[in-house]
Amino acid sequence: MIQTIRGFRDILPRDIILWQKIEQTASKLFDHFGFREIRLPILEKTELFARSIGETTDIVEKEMYTFPDRKGDKLTLRPEATASVVRSYIQHKMYAADPVRKFYTIGPMFRRERPQKGRYRQFYQIDAEVFGISSPYIDAQLILILNELFNRLGISGLKTHINSLGCPKCRPVFQKALKDFLILHYDKLCSDCKRRMEKNPLRTLDCKASSCREALENAPSTLENLCEECSRHFDIVKKMLTGLKVDFVVDNTLVRGLDYYSRTAFEILTNTLGAQSAVAGGGRYDSLVKELGGPDIPAIGFAIGFDRLTEIMAQLKNNQQNPGLDLFIIALGEKAMEAGYLWMSELNLAGIRSEMDFNGRSLKSLMKRADKLNAGHVLIVGDKEIKENAFIFRNMNTGEQTILSFDNIVKKITDLLKKE
Repeated sequence: MIQTIRGFRDILPRDIILWQKIEQTASKLFDHFGFREIRLPILEKTELFARSIGETTDIVEKEMYTFPDRKGDKLTLRPEATASVVRSYIQHKMYAADPVRKFYTIGPMFRRERPQKGRYRQFYQIDAEVFGISSPYIDAQLILILNELFNRLGISGLKTHINSLGCPKCRPVFQKALKDFLILHYDKLCSDCKRRMEKNPLRTLDCKASSCREALENAPSTLENLCEECSRHFDIVKKMLTGLKVDFVVDNTLVRGLDYYSRTAFEILTNTLGAQSAVAGGGRYDSLVKELGGPDIPAIGFAIGFDRLTEIMAQLKNNQQNPGLDLFIIALGEKAMEAGYLWMSELNLAGIRSEMDFNGRSLKSLMKRADKLNAGHVLIVGDKEIKENAFIFRNMNTGEQTILSFDNIVKKITDLLKKE
């Protein structure tokens, strides 16, 4: 038997209703804030991610699915969405008419990480990006959108962690201070961080190795080295979040795992499953559009871990109920089958979830079938009912029965269901 690749999985019909709820809630919220959906290829040139994410990151060094095509060009399954959105923004010259654009996209990403609960090699993200706005007010707006989305999905215990990573003016000062600190603790660093210390010291702050976390416990903070402009930017973000009543903490240990981030960085954590865990994160990347060959246009965005989000929502009581069918048509006999089939098709087209069985089973077995499908109602159609022009429409929850005649029966059923 052929099975799925390790770290990949099927999203089964029993889970799809929850996925659709999240997608619909997110899409509606994004629309209210002026975002437009964009759909992107899952395969890109490897150079795009090496240049944007950073060659010293774990993603590029260890986790990307990269391979040559038949012509020898190096291609990569996208490990994240931001670089692809930026590439599209530049390629289609979207900045020409108006540099201010808001996009969102929902889809699969790929990283060859160690599979574990809630973490897969093909995983899904909800991604939002804003171009052409350098103001800190948009930073606060994105954080507000994240919090509002989780609130609408019924996820509680939210905490926003924010930090500022500085800009090209003040970051070199911090990097030097951090490198000097790392030299003093060189023996405690893992082999990866010893190498990163030379190329990009900031990357060591994102290391998960216990020895490195211990060594960096008293490392210099980016907040201690911000220039006046970055400091003012961060102050406005904090002030606006306070005004928006968003619960946040300043976390000077927070860095994002990709090289392109600058200034505001943030993560959303929840304690819904016990210990706090991140379900979303993002930040500003003002130089990335220019670095990838576009004009000098600021940008900011975030990504939500869809798989982790569904895991959290599955624990909520209000997401455990399958709505089932609106109606199951029990057809007894050939004439009943023909009539029931036509009615079912009309009801489906009218938006009523209807099904029937085509195997000629008994009334008893068909009632069991309706119950198994969690049907809210049944319509019994047999030779007797056709002859007498009296069809039984039964509420499966209350047992209440209504007798319907043949004329306009589809409209009668539709009206009855809408009243409930």
